[in-house]
Amino acid sequence: MKLLALISGGIDSPVAAYIMDKAGAEVALLHMDNRPFADDLSIEKVKSLAEQLRSVTGSPLPLYSAPHGASQEKISRTCDSNYQCVLCKRTMLRSAQETAGRLGFGGIVMGDSLGQVASQTLKNLRYVSSGLTIPVVRPLIGFDKIEIEAIAKEIGTYEISIIRSNGCSVVPSKPITEADVKKMRKFDESSDLDGLAKDAADNTIRLS
Repeated sequence: MKLLALISGGIDSPVAAYIMDKAGAEVALLHMDNRPFADDLSIEKVKSLAEQLRSVTGSPLPLYSAPHGASQEKISRTCDSNYQCVLCKRTMLRSAQETAGRLGFGGIVMGDSLGQVASQTLKNLRYVSSGLTIPVVRPLIGFDKIEIEAIAKEIGTYEISIIRSNGCSVVPSKPITEADVKKMRKFDESSDLDGLAKDAADNTIRLS
């Protein structure tokens, strides 16, 4: 079981990667580099998180990075602003699927916890995954924040994740919580979602 785990500098995604590693999966890590809508510290945090996960699991956990800033910029120009976060996640998943195929991985790991943020409502989760041809594993889906933080503290990633850095600067003030499917299909076309995913995979690099 080879899985590509999306990893940010936050608390949840490193825990999801850890759980799947402990479940026996061969896990690699993929960071979607959000610059210029994030700062350079975001990359350093992810590198530190990968090192800590290797230390606690004893697994190699190779870390890759794919550019995501250009995707964010195009989404912001071609779609309604309140759909930014949902389309961001949809594009990340498509990019991860493209990269997973090239690296020989059969599934994607996400750190989603149901209802925790706007892009993680049941309806939005259904949409962001629609059209994928490989499974998305969400080991934290029924966990609450306290449970996730407890595991992060136990494995030593929590203190790294809470290091202050500039968050995503393109997050809308009122993100959509129940995306309209017809609108989303229109936005898929206007943003050329498949093209964005291919470009991200074409420019994926290994960081460590």
